[in-house]
Amino acid sequence: MYIQTMSKRINELAKLVDDGANHARAIEQLSSQTPITLVEAYAIQKASIDRRISRGEKLVGLKMGFTSKAKMEQMGVHELIWGRLTDKMQIQSGKTLDLNKFIHPRAEPEIAFLIAEDVPEDQDLESIGKYIEAVAPAIEIIDSRYKNFKFSLEDVVADNCSSAGFVLGEWSPFTGDLKDLCIDLIVNEECKHEGSSNAILGNPLLSLLDAVRLGFKYNEPVKKGMIILAGAATPAEYIKLNDQIETNVDRLGKVNLTVV
Repeated sequence: MYIQTMSKRINELAKLVDDGANHARAIEQLSSQTPITLVEAYAIQKASIDRRISRGEKLVGLKMGFTSKAKMEQMGVHELIWGRLTDKMQIQSGKTLDLNKFIHPRAEPEIAFLIAEDVPEDQDLESIGKYIEAVAPAIEIIDSRYKNFKFSLEDVVADNCSSAGFVLGEWSPFTGDLKDLCIDLIVNEECKHEGSSNAILGNPLLSLLDAVRLGFKYNEPVKKGMIILAGAATPAEYIKLNDQIETNVDRLGKVNLTVV
């Protein structure tokens, strides 16, 4: 009876999150309505994404969050968080983002990995490279479904770690080194934030290793063809109508979109 009750509660909360995302409607924090654990939060996330998949979307990758050690300390956690990416979330570089489909979106500059083969468990920095087919500059669109962009750790995990969209630049061969790359977030030709790939756990490859580890922990292994967003290299920037958003990553190139 307890398992049935918990499963029903998870599905009900997943519907709230999914409806908020699907209709661009802000909802109350889940934790203000009922206490949830981190394990339950990931179950809610999966159930909400499963609702999207049932409507025809396809799982295409994972996104990493809290890849800044300062952010982890701020939130009082010692573990990265992660969410899921679907094909409907992808926006083509150079195309437009419809502001009406979001609640209070922000943009973050990132590095993306394209996975060459299914990644076995227990990889390290020396071995992970052979599973990377290519890398690309990326923009992640985050958009908390909660009112006022306020949430607890469990709330944000249940809400797919605020992930709402992503844009990929051109893929480049992986050369084995992604440290010390300058990463800029440019809005309307003005550089809003200057960052470095080192802001992503000191090395974006460590984020990929954590994606593999956490994927196995939560039964979502990193597989061939998946896209992995390594995490933000700078603070996020609010998105407004008519904004021209661009990420520029040393050696990897540029990616951009227009807000309409």
